[in-house]
Order: sequence, then structure tokens, then C-alpha cells
Amino acid sequence: MIGEVILEALWKGIAVLLFLTAGFAYLTLFERRVLARFQVRLGPNRAGPFGLFQPVADAFKLIFKEELIPSYADKVLFVLAPIITVIPSLIVLAVVPFGGPINLFGKMVNSYVADVNVGILYISAVTSISVYGITLAGWSSNNKYATMGGLRSTAQMISYEIAMGFCFIVPVLLAGSMSLVDIVQHQNETMWYIFMQPGAAVILFITMLAEVNRAPFDMPEAEQELTAGYHSEYSGMKFALFFMAEYIKVIAVSVIFVTLFLGGYHFPFVDQIPVIGPYMGPVVMLAKTMVMLFIIVWIRSTLPRIRYDRLMAFGWKILFPLALLSVLVTAVVVLLV
Repeated sequence: MIGEVILEALWKGIAVLLFLTAGFAYLTLFERRVLARFQVRLGPNRAGPFGLFQPVADAFKLIFKEELIPSYADKVLFVLAPIITVIPSLIVLAVVPFGGPINLFGKMVNSYVADVNVGILYISAVTSISVYGITLAGWSSNNKYATMGGLRSTAQMISYEIAMGFCFIVPVLLAGSMSLVDIVQHQNETMWYIFMQPGAAVILFITMLAEVNRAPFDMPEAEQELTAGYHSEYSGMKFALFFMAEYIKVIAVSVIFVTLFLGGYHFPFVDQIPVIGPYMGPVVMLAKTMVMLFIIVWIRSTLPRIRYDRLMAFGWKILFPLALLSVLVTAVVVLLV
């Protein structure tokens, strides 16, 4: 019995890893094509039909590219930093439900790797780890520009993760549980939390953009100021790991936002479709995630990078008080109702 549970968790974990790695590869293509449309051009369209083999070509290029380690770098930390950055992004979705229970070969299987009763705390802890890899990458490179990028990432993480943590509290208060399975189920029984607490949803979305260093919050890798930021000295597969971590984190935060505020895998009347209804959860989840990814790319193509001092002031003086206010309002409403 214990062996079956371990085996089930293992193959579901592998499925999530494959989803994230394949999603990373084709998110790069999706972003380049969408940005091209916004800029009235075509984007990648040569490698394979509609450019579908472009991610494969990029992978081969990075695999065979020469890797260099600066002579004065801390070689151990220089090699470990990309690994420390990418691992948290691969495991953060272990507690997210991608659908309801489904009948698979005569056995009812849950569509999540693990239902942890402190799922929100798990996500908060895991998402905080990757900044160590970025900071170590900047410091170990023995490059002033890279070090500045690592320090910027640390300061940015502290200022925005506090507001993000408060926004995580809002779904917990509304559902009365830290389990993401319970949060999704409660939204299905009532309404999506984005309609109950839209302010917290907007703040969480902004802080998640800052968390994954996406425009207009991409200060740790501002090429006009820091040449490339914390990964200035990286090349080949080490650089590819940083690249992979960033895009996987973009997918992960989109999935987490959909889970916490957009009803997760639920959509009105979809589960009532004959025969295929119970199996539509992952499809709904994917569709909502694609919408979020499109919005993130749209923001990158539209908004310029803001100045660093204004970025920090925005986090501490605006988002932090508003996030705290949203928690207080939610707590009062839940107590009174």
C-alpha cells in the first residue's frame, strides 16, 4: 500500500516536471511570437512549421556552447548557484491541484502530487529559496555588475515578498484553510476570490511579477545598467538553467494566481459536460494559465522598466500598506459574516 502511494506520487511528480520543462521551452516561443505581433513583425518562423522547432534549436545551441568560469570566481558557488535557482521553480507546484479526482484505469486518482494542509506556507517557503541562487551567482562571479544584480534581487525580494505574503493570507481567511485543494473547492462552492477581494488579487499579481524579475521589475538583470546583471559571467548550460528557472517561475506564479483567485481548475458548467466533464479540469487550468501568461507578456511589451528607487518605494510605501489593508478588511468581513 505504501509502495503504491509512493509510486503514484512519483509518476505524478514526473508529469508535473515534464509539464514545466516543456512549458518553459514553448513559453519562450510564445513570448517571442506575441512580442513580435505587438511590434508588427513576425517573430521566429523558420525552424520547423510556424517556428515550432525554435526551442529545440535554442536548446542545441546552448548545449554545445562553450562554458567559461572566470579565473577569480568562487568556482563551487559559481556552479551551484544555477542549480539552487532552478530546483525551487521545479518543485513549487507539488501542492497545486490541476483537476478533480479522475478515474484512471479503474482507479480514482487525485490531480495533485500532494495535498499539504499548509500548502500556502510551502509555496511561500519554496519561492523564497531561488533568490539565494541569484545572489550567490552575482557574488561568486567576482564581477561588480553581477554583484549589483544579486544585491538588487535580494532587496527586491524582501520588499515585494512581504506584500505577497499578506495577499496569500486573503484566500486562507476566505477559505478557512491553507490547503490549495480546499481553497479551490471553496471558490467552486461560492465564487472566485478575485470578485470577493479584487484589490488583493491585483497586488498579488504585481508582486508576483516582481518576484520573478519580469518587466517592469527586471532590475536585477537590467542590461542598460548592469550589462546582464547577476548572470553576466554565465554561458552555455549554466546560463540555460537561469533562463529555464525564470520562465518556469513565470508559469508557476501564473498557476498559483489562477489557483488562489481564479477558481483553479473550475469553470461554470464545464464539469457537467457528458463523459469528458470530469477530465476537463487540467484543460481549464491550462486555458486560464495561458491567459495569465499572455497578460504577463503584454505587460512586458507595454511598460518600461521603472527606476530602482521608485521600484523600492512602490513596494514599501504603496503595495505593503495596501496588502495589509486588504488583509484587515477581509478579516473583518469574514468575522462579521
